[in-house]
Amino acid sequence: MDFPSFRHILRNDMDPYLKENTEENADDEEEEIEDMTIKPTDAVILCARVEDEVNLLEVCIFEEAEDGDSNMYVHHDIILSAFPLSMAWLDCRPQSGEKGNFVATGTMGPAIEIWDLDLIDEVQPLLALGGKKRVKGKEKKIKKKFKKGSHRDAVLGLAWNKELRNVLASASADKTVKIWDVVQEKCAVTLEHHTDKVQTVAWSRHSPELLLSGSFDKSVALMDMKSSSESGRWSVDADVESIVWDPHNEHAFVVSLENGMVQCFDKRSASSDTVSGAKTIFTLHAHEKAVSSLSFSSVAPNFLATGSTDKMIKLWDLSNNQPACIASQNPKAGKIFTISFSEDSPFLLAIGGHKGKLQVWDTLSDQGVVNRFGIYGNRN
Repeated sequence: MDFPSFRHILRNDMDPYLKENTEENADDEEEEIEDMTIKPTDAVILCARVEDEVNLLEVCIFEEAEDGDSNMYVHHDIILSAFPLSMAWLDCRPQSGEKGNFVATGTMGPAIEIWDLDLIDEVQPLLALGGKKRVKGKEKKIKKKFKKGSHRDAVLGLAWNKELRNVLASASADKTVKIWDVVQEKCAVTLEHHTDKVQTVAWSRHSPELLLSGSFDKSVALMDMKSSSESGRWSVDADVESIVWDPHNEHAFVVSLENGMVQCFDKRSASSDTVSGAKTIFTLHAHEKAVSSLSFSSVAPNFLATGSTDKMIKLWDLSNNQPACIASQNPKAGKIFTISFSEDSPFLLAIGGHKGKLQVWDTLSDQGVVNRFGIYGNRN
């Protein structure tokens, strides 16, 4: 049935007043559909937060107008089962492996929930990896038991492998790292190479079999997942907060620490002596408190952003392995929990803090950034 034509036929026999109201409703419906349509030019930002004790995942749209103004709004939201701690976007649909828009979320609970971002008003995740299930015990009492392969504690970090699309890594407070196959919907490997909570994981962009993990045991480990063996370890001076590979250097990665330090290592320089540790490419006292998040620009080599619980965002030029702060800002977001450069507009930096309001910083609005990296400023 051609629904628009069907509506038009009905209107022909209507009272003029009702006809006018129906046409207004149709205009409202069309406007609502337009508002809900995500355009190719829209930037989609995922924001996990807690409001009035409700755990939410918000799908936000950031629009840039030709006159330079910008607008950001919540397109739709998803209610999560527990306090959100981590998330990772992925394009691999569970079971089929078809491409789509999905997000894996880690919470204070042991389960990893995968949601379909193209669906609105969903109340259940597309898939839950791990977690607990209800089983009948003795005397027919119902109790909860961990699913096979599940984490036993909060999921602190997630990383999707862009080359091996069915592969997702998770870091947990249970001291383990797990490798999941989202098509097979199961845990493929459990790694127990840390002695304390594992805070973060990161896949190499250049060698997709390599996985970094950072822990509260004050170490960073490099695992070769072809053999499930450790191929390097680096000792650091404090709990690891975040790890990121340098997208412009296949050997380098940067680690941020709870004591405000940021260190850069070469994956070829792992030390067999974890007491003395390996030599760093550079060590930087970036913030006065924990450096909670790191993000590299995908187009401008040596351009790194750091966010901290001291409420500051800083932008760094790492040229010649001599970090120089070229801009800093207090975005009034409170303690900074996470930052991320856009892949499509690589000078736009999304910022999330404990005050709960998502913000976007156009770093090219800062003269220091323009002076250093303005040559890359064409976002098209």
